[in-house]
Amino acid sequence: MPLAPLKNAPESMETRKKLDRLREIVRELSVIEGEITLSSGETSQFYFDMRRTACDPEGSNLIADLILDSLAEDDVDFIGGLEVGAVPIVACVSQKSFQTARPIPAFYVRKKPKEHGTRRAIEGQIREGGRVVIVDDVTTSGESVMRAVEAAREFGCTVVKVITVVDRLEGAAERFAAEGCPFVALLTADDFDLSL
Repeated sequence: MPLAPLKNAPESMETRKKLDRLREIVRELSVIEGEITLSSGETSQFYFDMRRTACDPEGSNLIADLILDSLAEDDVDFIGGLEVGAVPIVACVSQKSFQTARPIPAFYVRKKPKEHGTRRAIEGQIREGGRVVIVDDVTTSGESVMRAVEAAREFGCTVVKVITVVDRLEGAAERFAAEGCPFVALLTADDFDLSL
């Protein structure tokens, strides 16, 4: 099944090879078929457990490369996302970016601020006025990602783009468009032969 071209990213044969290989890894490690309840409360016949791919050496490397490729034309100061799913991804992207002309520090947004210590909602490297990209491992409606977008905006940052590894194609793109957030999905549910 041919993959759709990456939106808002330079397309090359190398990018295509990385996307094809990432799809194979996601299929092998992260696709779970059978009835499951999603975070939205809806039930589905398939689930993407993207932590398995994000914690795989080759999978995380490919994700980081593809995200950096999709940011090639963007002016970005920081990369972050909502805990827990985005944490390994933003850490890997930030680490790989150190080898480029434009290192990108990382942050993550807590689902709930700590009740001790600094009591911060956002941890890591971020500053007011920064241009940020928000990352997620898998999007459905976009509701959870919007918590990270809103936290970054409340901090005084501009959200340049939202990137997900897999979009289930269940309303996230429309939600981000309504919020004025350019959106890139590395892969979508249509890239897999699943019971929809």
